[in-house]
Amino acid sequence: MALSQRFRGHSVADVISSVAREQPRHPCLILGDRRYTYGQVDAYSAALASALHELGVEKGDRIALNLPNWPEFIISMFAAARLGATIIPLNPKYTTQELQYMLRHSEAVVCVTAEAWEGVDYLSRFEGFLHVLPDLQYILAVGEEDLWYDDRIYQFEDLVSSGEGRPLPPVEVDPDNPFAIVYTSGTMGKPKGVTLTHTNLLSSALASADALRLVPEDVVFGVTSLFNVFGLAPGVLGTMAAGATLVLQEGSAPVDALRVIEEQRVTVYHGVPTSFILDLHSPDLASYDRSSLRTGIIAGAPVPEDLVRRVHEELVPEVLVAYGLTETGSVLSITRADDPPAQAATTVGRPVDGVEVRILDFDGSVLPVESIGEIAVRGAGVMRGYYRQPGETAQVFTEDGYFLTGDLGMVDEEGYLHIVGRRKEIIIRGGFNVYPREVEDRLHAHPAVLDVAVVGLPHEVLGEVACACIVLVEGAIVTGDEITDFCREVLADYKVPDLVRFLDSFPMTGSGKVRRVELARMISAEESSRR
Repeated sequence: MALSQRFRGHSVADVISSVAREQPRHPCLILGDRRYTYGQVDAYSAALASALHELGVEKGDRIALNLPNWPEFIISMFAAARLGATIIPLNPKYTTQELQYMLRHSEAVVCVTAEAWEGVDYLSRFEGFLHVLPDLQYILAVGEEDLWYDDRIYQFEDLVSSGEGRPLPPVEVDPDNPFAIVYTSGTMGKPKGVTLTHTNLLSSALASADALRLVPEDVVFGVTSLFNVFGLAPGVLGTMAAGATLVLQEGSAPVDALRVIEEQRVTVYHGVPTSFILDLHSPDLASYDRSSLRTGIIAGAPVPEDLVRRVHEELVPEVLVAYGLTETGSVLSITRADDPPAQAATTVGRPVDGVEVRILDFDGSVLPVESIGEIAVRGAGVMRGYYRQPGETAQVFTEDGYFLTGDLGMVDEEGYLHIVGRRKEIIIRGGFNVYPREVEDRLHAHPAVLDVAVVGLPHEVLGEVACACIVLVEGAIVTGDEITDFCREVLADYKVPDLVRFLDSFPMTGSGKVRRVELARMISAEESSRR
């Protein structure tokens, strides 16, 4: 039976409880030397839920999770699900101001946080929040310190131990209740809290797991961020629903990833394009055994055709390309293993079951197949709305309930979805539309280019010009003229970048996307200083 059928109409808590009953001793989570079975994750989450209930946390309350990729994140996530609470996943790399904004805006009553990580003393930071955030009542700290000095700060392990054996009063959780408020990366402005229900997240997670044909024997790796929607849905929930094993990794160095793949005999490898690009360019790639790899998902940013083919040939035999947004509960369209090679390499597949896709013109009218326009989507994964922002919510939905993604795309005659770029990222050069994705796809084919982002810069005569920002392969030497000549071979003159700039790295969001507004601003400032 397909997982999407088995868990239809269930809540997040039902998933872990059901699988734990069937295979309590099967490996669930691995992080280095730390290993947890499904029975242990189920028991620890139940104990934590009971302890939080004793503190007065109840259905509808919000629990923030400020943790790296640690097992405590997942245990806390399932504990919240048992209580009928809503989780607020936070990126530990946020600044103090960003964290404070999200905690205040979400009205979180509890925060589970690392005591310290990567040189940051979170315990001190969050202790300060207790005095300025009236809704925040308790801090649960994950670490080694003995916390004796504040009755509102608890050590995570101590609280779990205190809840062991305590019964939790039954909580009726409607799958259409909110389960997570996930804050957008803020690439285009202040982050918004995307309200996602149990159904929203599970529909995407189960559809992804079915597309991957996940089974309990699978070992899943590459979920580099548990706090984003991909980490929550296909990452955690998809893996858990299948009863497979999730291998966590704190860092993101490519050599570490390749080592983990070999040591843990990973079968399913997920990642953003940059992860796979770095793996393929690693000088140690050939020295690691990757024969266990079967499939995986590449998503989170535009995926060049050449990259898909190289990953297929050199790394993951059946890598699937997926497309989704935080507002759609993650994956809404995905390629399948039996797709023709051309569609597997050049599209993001077909919509998952239950998802409807329309292509809209700028006036909101529905366009026919093979037409480029804004992608609008309706289905079980689409968010309830932006938390406490009804005006913002109304702006992104059509009258008949389609969510406006802001992405430009096309559906071909076979039903495959093609992504062209972001509506707001179109560069209008002298009256002609330049789609950054098209130029980037060409540049990714250059052997000296490791990564590329094309952004628009203001111009007095043309309105805008295109600037190709390039990170080179280590040791590569190439000039800007050679880059533009390479583009000119296949692109119309107006699409050839007017400027080429070489950088060591790009400003990135926590989910692996280029902060294009910040990048364009940075390049514009540099250009101004040269005049």
